[in-house]
Amino acid sequence: MSEKHTHIAEDGTVYEHEHEHEHGCVHGHTHTHQNTKAVLNRLSRAIGHMESVKRMVEEGRDCSEVLVQLSAVKAAINNTAKVILKDHIEHCLVEAVECGDHESIEELTEAIDRFMK
Repeated sequence: MSEKHTHIAEDGTVYEHEHEHEHGCVHGHTHTHQNTKAVLNRLSRAIGHMESVKRMVEEGRDCSEVLVQLSAVKAAINNTAKVILKDHIEHCLVEAVECGDHESIEELTEAIDRFMK
């Protein structure tokens, strides 16, 4: 039995492939996140900050004020990523290690590398 797994590249290209089930472990499992509501709230906050930055630029506001608002956007995005990463480590990565799913571990490493750029 196999299951589809989807990846989205930095350029937005969607790649799908399948993983076989081994020893009761599901590779490419459907993620059930514990903190979905917190992530959505944080994303809404980041979107609100971005809308504020856009309005400020449209209104010709002082550059230092815009930069302060942009720092709030960065903080909101970084805090959102922390929640997602914590959830992923506590649930998805633990399962990957238990199942010997080295591909999922490599994917996490690549995702962290991209995020940290």
